[in-house]
Amino acid sequence: MTRPIALLQLLFNLLRNAARSGWQAGRIILLRPRSVRSGVVVFDYGELSEGAASLLAALITLTPGTTAVAVDGEKRQLRLHLLDLDQANATLEEIHRELVIPLARLTGGPS
Repeated sequence: MTRPIALLQLLFNLLRNAARSGWQAGRIILLRPRSVRSGVVVFDYGELSEGAASLLAALITLTPGTTAVAVDGEKRQLRLHLLDLDQANATLEEIHRELVIPLARLTGGPS
């Protein structure tokens, strides 16, 4: 996959995820504020470079309901705050599929 195509895929995924996550975060906040379990999880970002991991953290933070709290370059992990811990596995899988893979292709790393 060429870099321009990887960039377009990454941007499309980011915009789509931001819209979907915004809708989901709004529903959570408005419809079930007392039953929400939020908290911090650890996400392994694999073989991304340090710069790509920082960009990934920024992209995650732009998505409603998720915030990158810390980047650990030694362990190759991000610490993320999630609005809805009940959906943690699905959220982490989506981050990997929709952001990490296109970002790895864009930066020339393994996907």
